[in-house]
Amino acid sequence: MSTFTLAERGKALKAKHRSRFVSSELKEVVDSHPSLAPKLKHVALFIESTGSYGRGLLQGIAQYNRERGGWSTYFRPHSLNDAPPNWLKNWRGDGLLVRIETPQMLEIVQKLNVPTVNLRNTLPNVDLPYVSVDNAKVAQLAYEHLADRGLREFAFCGRSIGGNPVLQQRQDHFCKLVEAHGGTCYVYNSATKGTEDWEDEQAQLCEWISRLPRPIGIMACNDERGLQVLDAARRIGVRVPDDVAVIGVDNDEALCELSIPPLTSIDVNAQAIGYHAAGLLDQMMNGATVPTNELRLPPRTVVTRRSTDVIASEDEDVAWAVQYIRANACRGLRASDVFNHLGMGRTTLQERMKRYTGRTVHGEIQHVRLQKAQNLLATSDLTIKQVARESGFSSVQYLTRVFRAMTGETPAGYRNKRNRK
Repeated sequence: MSTFTLAERGKALKAKHRSRFVSSELKEVVDSHPSLAPKLKHVALFIESTGSYGRGLLQGIAQYNRERGGWSTYFRPHSLNDAPPNWLKNWRGDGLLVRIETPQMLEIVQKLNVPTVNLRNTLPNVDLPYVSVDNAKVAQLAYEHLADRGLREFAFCGRSIGGNPVLQQRQDHFCKLVEAHGGTCYVYNSATKGTEDWEDEQAQLCEWISRLPRPIGIMACNDERGLQVLDAARRIGVRVPDDVAVIGVDNDEALCELSIPPLTSIDVNAQAIGYHAAGLLDQMMNGATVPTNELRLPPRTVVTRRSTDVIASEDEDVAWAVQYIRANACRGLRASDVFNHLGMGRTTLQERMKRYTGRTVHGEIQHVRLQKAQNLLATSDLTIKQVARESGFSSVQYLTRVFRAMTGETPAGYRNKRNRK
């Protein structure tokens, strides 16, 4: 422990007193001359707060503003289809973060001629920087999640034909994945946009679901649609998830828990999208030129709930093996434990596992561990060492080796891509 002489301690106290005096004096000068204070940039946020996606965007923007922005922000709760406020036409602020839904809003934004970042892609030919989730990766997560449940039949429940291009992207990517694996994707879309009567729509969904092969995995274009699919399945007595497994998008917890059973959904990491959009706007307000092409960020993870809690296999022994592995893979499970638990020979079970899952027993164990590690990396603040332990890997080095072999990236790299910064 270091020691100070009385003279040194006296000098330190004087310096500390002087710095406090200077800070206090500077504050008095700034308070009496507001023009000397740093000028806050005025940023307006036109992002709906009625849905979880919009609220996630706002959370990411708020995080950026706390850490780096220093903005004065204008925000008033509204829905996506609300008309632009009259004051906006003559606003003289510094920047906009906006979800452009209507031609009227686009026209006002263009006339304002201030730095703007768009966070919605429903209108064509909008020449503004645009930040969104990577819908190809959203579809991939949904397909892999359903396929991992042993499902071999797939369907997509969309919205209206020619409607939201974001939802259309999810449909297109999901169908391409199904077809690339030799399957047929059964698609449902409303005939019209925004005019469906609830009971009529549910009757049509009931008819569609009743004609689907079973068991089947359905990707809904978003959680609202997933809620409708689950309600329609209940109306006609279709078992979920045994006959129909359903996954939504956005992880809107209120909707996911409202459905019966609770809906599995993809967390699209709206906070990261909002954070990156705020960073782009900051660059633009500081004079930088940014590209107007779309910036796509990966989704965070699949949040599994009861609507996909199924193992679909014609082979009962394989189904039991997979169920046992998923329950115990992160607890030091070895392949020999699985053979002993089922009382089956190694060669017989390995062959049947490969036939129905495409993986060996050891491969399934590693697959479950990897999924757990990915989920923890994306959603928790655990260290890499803690993630390795919680997901059943004996060391960080072993986790890293398996992670790189199966995903092409390191655990740290995977986390950084899904971090809002």
